[in-house]
Amino acid sequence: MYRHQGHVEEMSLHSSPGDLSVGLDDPILITGGAGFIGSRVIANLLARGHTNIRCFTRRSKQTNPLDSRSVHVFMGNLLSKADCNCAADGVRIIYHLAAGTGQKSFADAYLNSVVTTRNLLDAALSSGKLLRFVNVSSFAVYSNRHKEQRGLLDESCGLRQKPERWGDAYAYAKMKQDELVQEYGRRFGLSYALLRPGAVYGPGKRSITARVGIGTFGVFLHLGGSGRVPLTYVDNCADAIVLAGLKVKAHGEVFNVVDDNLPTSRQFLRLYKKNVKRFRSIYLPAFASYLLCYLWEKYSAYSDGQLPPNFNRGGWHAHWKRTRYSNQKLKDLLGWRPTVSTEEGLKLYFADCRQAEDSHA
Repeated sequence: MYRHQGHVEEMSLHSSPGDLSVGLDDPILITGGAGFIGSRVIANLLARGHTNIRCFTRRSKQTNPLDSRSVHVFMGNLLSKADCNCAADGVRIIYHLAAGTGQKSFADAYLNSVVTTRNLLDAALSSGKLLRFVNVSSFAVYSNRHKEQRGLLDESCGLRQKPERWGDAYAYAKMKQDELVQEYGRRFGLSYALLRPGAVYGPGKRSITARVGIGTFGVFLHLGGSGRVPLTYVDNCADAIVLAGLKVKAHGEVFNVVDDNLPTSRQFLRLYKKNVKRFRSIYLPAFASYLLCYLWEKYSAYSDGQLPPNFNRGGWHAHWKRTRYSNQKLKDLLGWRPTVSTEEGLKLYFADCRQAEDSHA
């Protein structure tokens, strides 16, 4: 069996009337399947009884073999059209999780998120067998700049304006990727769903999300304060992604993925220090963090880009403005419910972080 560190509920092997006509032995392709979320997507599909799963991974990336007769590892590069054609041949669902996450260059981010997606979409259309393309995007595309404090961020929220102006290559590439998938839906009748997770956490990912604060300046600046952190436990996120591929009602829809009972940034940081390790942090209230971003943005413009505009008002609104988040659309259309509560998820996450700290002590 395929093993992982997450938590997956036992699932029914029977289809419901709202499911696509996908057989348990029909081929399903997952890009980024060896990654933090992708491995849980595979585990979720296996738990549902699917027996023909293709995991697309890079040749240059060392991965642990997926120990299951139902998982076939395809080594290739999404920048290669030939590799995409081979991997997508005959597949019924594509879960596209692979993306350029570490690129600071706009060219690299565009190449590894947008060009790769176009290659995969073209391959899927050429195959002629695809029923659903699920693109995993990000909360990074959203801007709530024009919403009031504690306003609701849902799927109707506006997108960030010109993220390239603020040096955010990742948000820029994810927005272009989403636009490309939607364009293929309009032009070619492609059935797609866009998933936009918040801050995905769980065992195996030990960093503190920047929505709580940043350690850029040698001390941890706590910037979130009383704002809610849009957390989603990795197995809950994987379940939402899988459902978006299997459910008829997901066609052409955008879904935000966040859990219930979200903690505030202050609550999260207090629990982290209590359960993992103590460290020094400085709280910046909203007016001070906003002023920091404003001054940084202005000096970046004054220096003609010598200081990158990493901190700016657009980013402040997107990350640290007090905001409420909704998962109601996921629940209403797909019947999704978090199988791991936020309380349980945080316990598992903190235990993994603490174990890592102890091993390095």
